[in-house]
Amino acid sequence: MRRKPGSLVPIEIAVLDAAIDLRCRGAPAFYGFLIAREIKERAQARLLTAHGTLYKALDRMERAGLLESFWEDPNSAAAEGRPRRRFYRITMVGEAALAQADATAVRAGAPALTRKPAAS
Repeated sequence: MRRKPGSLVPIEIAVLDAAIDLRCRGAPAFYGFLIAREIKERAQARLLTAHGTLYKALDRMERAGLLESFWEDPNSAAAEGRPRRRFYRITMVGEAALAQADATAVRAGAPALTRKPAAS
């Protein structure tokens, strides 16, 4: 898919939207498999053709400043008998880019791209 300068591609919108939704539900950071599951449960499931697609998008989004990442404590992973996870958090730049993508879609007459969190 061709990217217009300063715009988000659909998988990036799906990741950022899911990241905000997870944060609203109490998970300030996410790892690849968790975000993949979130995307698959949504209408955007067709965007995630392979986990390689997701990890390339996460890397690209981090380099663009939309996300930041960190590795979990190795002792936590070892205690659970699994490899360490790389966690991601949406940045203020990512939130602004998502809001801009939504506003652009609405101005163009399309419905909002992202789901709004349910009121608590």
